[in-house]
Amino acid sequence: MNAPASTRTPLAPTRRDRRMYALMNRAEAAPLYATAARRRAWVAAHAALTAGYVAALSATVVGDRVWPAFVLLGLLLPWCVAMGVVNAATRGLFELRARMLDERQRAERDRALAAGHRWTAAVLAGLAAAAVLTDRLGGAGFGNVLFPVALGVFAVHMTAPRWIACLRVQDEPAE
Repeated sequence: MNAPASTRTPLAPTRRDRRMYALMNRAEAAPLYATAARRRAWVAAHAALTAGYVAALSATVVGDRVWPAFVLLGLLLPWCVAMGVVNAATRGLFELRARMLDERQRAERDRALAAGHRWTAAVLAGLAAAAVLTDRLGGAGFGNVLFPVALGVFAVHMTAPRWIACLRVQDEPAE
């Protein structure tokens, strides 16, 4: 039988935990996200790349075309770079295991998750309304609309907490 949570000893950091912590706290990339304006720009770039990726993936699947697959390949590296900067700006808030975060960081992650999921709910409501309007006014079948809407909601659900956490990061104090 499992012991109650209050009596469990926290697990010691593993080699992977220490490596990820070191990677997420490297100083070399700090100039990329040093100011709030730069963090906003990276979040906007990542949101635009994510939207482009979702649109290309939808066009590949629903549109039954091959050329959007090449767009996917072209967007992959810039998307990964932007995601890396967003993760580095938050010091790996979502990439590190809870045992590697202090209480303040765990609380910030919880706040960002809650805000991100509220934002996702609003986006879901908007996309559902758009899908219904497209089906009713545009004559598109629900099958053609449902996949892109579901894919868009999934992408927002996965990335919104990271965007929000990055936007909430405070500037480092001046030396």
